[in-house]
Amino acid sequence: MKTAQYRLTELFILFVLVPISLVIDISILVQIGISILAFLYVMFILIGVETVKIHIKKNIDWKRFWKYTFIKFLVIAIITYIYVLIAKPEHLFKPVKDDYRVWLLFLCIYTFMSVYIQELIYRTFFFKRYKHLFKSENLFILVNAALFSLAHIFFKNAIVMVITFVGGLLFALTFKNTKSTLLVFIEHALYGCWLYTVGMGDMLGFPS
Repeated sequence: MKTAQYRLTELFILFVLVPISLVIDISILVQIGISILAFLYVMFILIGVETVKIHIKKNIDWKRFWKYTFIKFLVIAIITYIYVLIAKPEHLFKPVKDDYRVWLLFLCIYTFMSVYIQELIYRTFFFKRYKHLFKSENLFILVNAALFSLAHIFFKNAIVMVITFVGGLLFALTFKNTKSTLLVFIEHALYGCWLYTVGMGDMLGFPS
């Protein structure tokens, strides 16, 4: 399992073929089965083969992290607020207005049952397993972001693909700089929860 050819084939199957399988005309049970098998395989390799220990890093520079995350969040919040205000004003903060309890419940479910899993797969696993296959670090970051965007192809929405590509770049850069699953998980959850809150949840498959 250590040869470059094996890992490239593995990368192609897990991060190209599996996402594409979710948009082709096959049984939804088969799609769910493929997704579960892929996830179990990733976790086996991550823990059993790569022996990655899931733990909170010591000496995290929280002040630096929150400083730069706040700046990025502010830019994202302003842009998305203006977008919803102009394109879909009726959706602006709709989840909070409709039922704040459902909104809070969904934020919790999304954060811990979706975001954390995504970051384990697309940052912790991906960086550990494939980084050495790329001579260019910039190319590696771009590939990671592109494949993260491809993971959202089942939404069949070009705007979603662009948003997730940009998000993928931000998360990959954060992980590259911090080597912390926790920090990239927090950043991802913050942006995702905001997009749902501001009223862009419908295009991202969130309950409306």
